[in-house]
Amino acid sequence: MKKKWLLVVGLTLVLAVVGLCGCSTELSNIQLSSQQEGIWVTGTGEVTVVPDIATLRLGIAAEAATVAEAQSQAVESMDKVMKALTDNGVAEKDIQTQYFNIRQVTKWDRVKEEETVIGYRVTNMVTAKIREVDKAGTIIDAVAEAGGDLTRIDSLSFSVDEPSAYYEEARQEAMADAKAKAEHLAELGEVSLGKPTYISEGVSTPYPVYRSVTVEEAIPSSVPTPISPGEQEISLTIQVIYAILQ
Repeated sequence: MKKKWLLVVGLTLVLAVVGLCGCSTELSNIQLSSQQEGIWVTGTGEVTVVPDIATLRLGIAAEAATVAEAQSQAVESMDKVMKALTDNGVAEKDIQTQYFNIRQVTKWDRVKEEETVIGYRVTNMVTAKIREVDKAGTIIDAVAEAGGDLTRIDSLSFSVDEPSAYYEEARQEAMADAKAKAEHLAELGEVSLGKPTYISEGVSTPYPVYRSVTVEEAIPSSVPTPISPGEQEISLTIQVIYAILQ
């Protein structure tokens, strides 16, 4: 009886091992068949554009012995700056407050060995979107004159207002570039190129191009402050997988 039981147990173990081997083979086949096949390529399209929007970051900074006095100076100067912007064609909807601050102005008292408050500073900064880029220099000069010594001009950046049309052009170039690469690879591999089985797009958003502008450069004169928007690159990449025909 013991020999019979041992024989039964042995056969059971053998069958179990065979079953596991069968499962392992099946899993291996599943992993192999799930691998993606084809010709993988990445196409790039680039379009050079001239920015049509200039964004000016500017404002005033007033300092006085009291908060009330500093704020009064700041309000008066900022009203003049805002008027200079709107008088030169900048729409109110395109002017946005970015930063407002009232803080103490201190200095180190060597006798008392402590910080002493000597006044207060009020800072008010806005961004102004200039839709007529060629007027940027004139507007900078007008702002500098209106705000006087309290004027602060941080930066000037350029961007494209409606880039969608340029992305369409870049997309066509990227797709053509991808197809040309795939055809070349198919020729080198001595295979026939099929239709795309996968397409993925990656957009590279152009960053605004910044130009630093100082108040000294914006002193009013008979000739406006020279401003050049230059050019920007709008790029787009497309990854495509083409089938290989047998």
